[in-house]
Amino acid sequence: PAYDSMAAVNDKRTLYVGGLEDTVTAESLRAVFVPFGEVLEIGLPIDQTSQKHKGFAFVQFETADDAQDAVDNMDGSELFGRVLKVNVSKPQALKGAGHRPVWEADADTFYQHGDKQEVEEEVVEKWRTGRDEAAA
Repeated sequence: PAYDSMAAVNDKRTLYVGGLEDTVTAESLRAVFVPFGEVLEIGLPIDQTSQKHKGFAFVQFETADDAQDAVDNMDGSELFGRVLKVNVSKPQALKGAGHRPVWEADADTFYQHGDKQEVEEEVVEKWRTGRDEAAA
């Protein structure tokens, strides 16, 4: 999808727009943001299960100044009864681990031990107490 390429670029021209109401479309977003400058692209990620957008979008402007004007004017504003969160989009690499499962950090421990039950108990205890016994 196009929004993936927009989010991967940190040139200050692409904005994250969150808090979108269900009936918001790319066309309605374009109408709202075009007063601030030339809108090159709008990405409205769709949830594959519900077939509705995920409640956020990416809006790419021609210039960083136009994008900043949109942030200054639209962050905290209301659209279709919902308060918008508008800021410069951060590239995926800067967001951290992303969609890694919480148990992934313990995968190596699991495969190094022979006793599955022992490892499960260690992992459960670690997550229950919020600490690593090795660090204690």
